[in-house]
Amino acid sequence: MKPFMSNYGSQAYAVMRMVVGFLFLWHGAQKLFGIPSALPGAIPAFITYVAGPIELVGGTLVMLGLFTHWASFLVSGQMAFAYWMGHGTKALLPIQNNGELAVLYCFVFLFISTQGGGIWSIDALRNSEGQRPGH
Repeated sequence: MKPFMSNYGSQAYAVMRMVVGFLFLWHGAQKLFGIPSALPGAIPAFITYVAGPIELVGGTLVMLGLFTHWASFLVSGQMAFAYWMGHGTKALLPIQNNGELAVLYCFVFLFISTQGGGIWSIDALRNSEGQRPGH
């Protein structure tokens, strides 16, 4: 007997990719534009003007499934950097240093970078249009 939901792996992956990208882009929008709400307190300009665009553009690209391998790899690296700069110096474990979200984003984006856009992505549309009939 097939495991429950095994026929829907491609669809579940596509939805996960879109939701993760959507959630992530709002971190960049918040840093750059103060929407949907402003960040509490002052944050260094480096975080605003380097991390903000990477999060906004990277999250949008991942959500749309455009240049997915590279975009998700870049934001995965950014989240690893964010963890070690902002959380990892405070305590060893993410549960102790409030770094769980950074770790989760890092490894989810790393996984997405290995899988690409999948179905329901612009990458899939671009690949199907670029192929000649019969190939």
